[in-house]
Formats: sequence, C-alpha cells, structure tokens
Amino acid sequence: MAGYLIRRLATAIIVVIGITLVTFLMLHIVAPEPALTILGPKATPAAIRAFNHAYGYDRPWYEQFITYLNHLLHGNLGDSPKDNQTVVSLFKEKAPLSAFLSGVSLLVAIVVAIPLGIYQAVKRNSVGDVTATTVAFIFYSMPVFMVALILIQIFALSLGWVDPNVSQDQTLGGALSSWPELVLPIVALATTTVAAYSRYQRSASLDVLAQDYIKVARAKGLPDRLIYTRHLIRNASLPMITLIGLSLPALIAGNVLIENAFNIDGLGLLFVKSLQNDDYNVLLGYTLLTAVLTVIGNLIADVALTLSDPRIRLV
Repeated sequence: MAGYLIRRLATAIIVVIGITLVTFLMLHIVAPEPALTILGPKATPAAIRAFNHAYGYDRPWYEQFITYLNHLLHGNLGDSPKDNQTVVSLFKEKAPLSAFLSGVSLLVAIVVAIPLGIYQAVKRNSVGDVTATTVAFIFYSMPVFMVALILIQIFALSLGWVDPNVSQDQTLGGALSSWPELVLPIVALATTTVAAYSRYQRSASLDVLAQDYIKVARAKGLPDRLIYTRHLIRNASLPMITLIGLSLPALIAGNVLIENAFNIDGLGLLFVKSLQNDDYNVLLGYTLLTAVLTVIGNLIADVALTLSDPRIRLV
C-alpha cells in the first residue's frame, strides 16, 4: 500500500505540473494582453509597460512559468490585479460556500441514488423501474444549467416560493442564514448527479443479483430481505466508490454553471468573472485546484475501494 501511494503521489505531481503548464501556455499565448483589460483600452503605452513589468508579463513565458512554480512551492498563487487581492485570499473567501454546495449536493445524490438504483434492480422492468429510468434519462441528458433554469422558472418565478438570487453575503454563515435560497441550487446540482448515479447503481445491482452466491442464498431459502442487506447492498455499492471519487471535478464544473445561474458568490462565479477580466492568476489557480481535486478524488477512491473489498490488492 505504501509503495502504491508513493507512486500515485509522484504521478499526481507530474500530472498537476503538466496541466498547469498547458493552462499557462493557453492563457499567455492565446488570451489577449491582460494590461488592456485591467487598465482599459485607453491606457498609454507607458502605463501598459509599467503594468507588465510590475506583474512580470514582459518576461519570456518560460521564465514566468518557472517563477509561478517557485511561488506555488511557497503557497503563493499570485495576485489578482482586478480584485486587488491575492489569489489565495480570494479562494479562502469564496471556497467555503462552493464546498458547501458541492458537499451537500453530493450527499443528497448518494442518499437518493443508491437506494433508488437498488430498488430498480430488485423491481426490474416494473412500472417503478421504467418510470425511474425514464426520468433519469431525461435529467441525465440535460445540462445542469438547463435544470437550474427550469427550477427557477417553476419555483421562483411562477410559484414565487423562493428568491432566484442567493444572499450576496460572502460568508458561509451569512448564506446559511437565508438557507431556503440554497435549496434550488443544491437540487439543481444534485439532480443530474442522481440520474447518473442511479443508472450506474442499477447496473451494478443487476450484476450482483446474477452472481452465483445470490442464487445459492436463495436456494437455501434465505429471505430476500437478508439477501439484499447482507449481500446485495454492500457488493453493489462498491463500484460507486470509484464513481464518487471521479465526480469531484464534475461537481466543480457544475458549480461554475450553478453559481452563475443563481448569482452565488463562490469559486464558480469568481472563475467566470476572471474569464471576462483575463485574470490569469485566478484562472491558473482555479485550474490547479481542479487538477489537485481530481487527483485526490482518484486516490481516495482507490484506497477506499481497497479497504472496502479485501479481494483487491494494490501492488
């Protein structure tokens, strides 16, 4: 196990550096000059040169990248000229609310999808299974922002039950004080995840039900309740561990759309504003965060799956 973790961590570092390099090149070669965005189109050449020199944009790209990596080793993601703050301070300010949305929506998806998928497998081809499958396919095929717009139209604009805009208090406590406004974003973010998880759980449960040990248990006269609780649920849920680990970057991407749709002042909305402002350091930091969470999610999923299933050995 220790050797496996060391190899995975070494690979993860290489992957993160590679992703950072590709993003760095894309932003600094393809994107327009940040000085024009920050200072405005009427900025004088002298002001542009001073801005580029102050932030190091006048140096060759490889020197900028080496400097950026050196800053990363010291926990420095650079500064945001537009917000006049460090990227780290911006992330600390915006991350709690985004993490809350992702965490709660993931928890809701797990609690709903796993029992639903198992029920569908046990009641295969029943009315309930066909209905749940149809609904799952509908939501699975819809982008998350479309689900958000539908929820806003029905529950906020038509019925008037909630405010379509979440409280602009930047702290998590301030947002939670108006918790009903967070219901629609969480439901929108969880809906597509439930659709994907339930389909996956149904397929895994059908595979387990077809195994010989299930047939033997039934031949011995073991009640279905015991078969499902002792054999089906645990074995059918093992593949979900990997899927949940791989879902971390998808939730972050969903946050970008959901926070923009509901005007939630989190990391997703910060990313969109940084795209509009060509704020390179924030974009790089967000991409780096996504890469790190992807690697961590994969690693946690592999280790958790190994601990849950003794038949798996990491070599």
